[in-house]
Amino acid sequence: MYIVVFCFLYRIFYTTEGQEYISVANYWKDPHHMEYYEEYDMYLPFFNNASSEHKENFLRLHQLVLVGGPDDGVITPWQSSHFGYYDSKEKIVDVYNQTVYTEDAFGLKTLDQQGKLTIIVKSGIQHLRWTVDEDVFKECIEPWLD
Repeated sequence: MYIVVFCFLYRIFYTTEGQEYISVANYWKDPHHMEYYEEYDMYLPFFNNASSEHKENFLRLHQLVLVGGPDDGVITPWQSSHFGYYDSKEKIVDVYNQTVYTEDAFGLKTLDQQGKLTIIVKSGIQHLRWTVDEDVFKECIEPWLD
């Protein structure tokens, strides 16, 4: 049943109504239906193909800290918390080999080259625990606070 639903989910998510009324649809990126993603998704393509103004604003960051881990259980693939994602064969492509990085679409590569990008992989944290786990705060957030 899960596979059947998963195979047809794009038909709901990649519609005007799906994008307007189902919040998770805005974050859905189906590697098998990229033409629908590019046509209908209202959030991610806009962000990933940012204008020069978006890039300029993004580059104002003093530090970008991306935190995620393999035990999240909700974010799929978990590497997408670090801008990694699937290719069309569902092989994970890390951030450094994604177009948004290689073409520096919104400044991610520039931040990295300036030493302002930190990627943290934290195992053992389930999705709903990221905001309440004391170790996550001490190791992944507190060191970056001024």
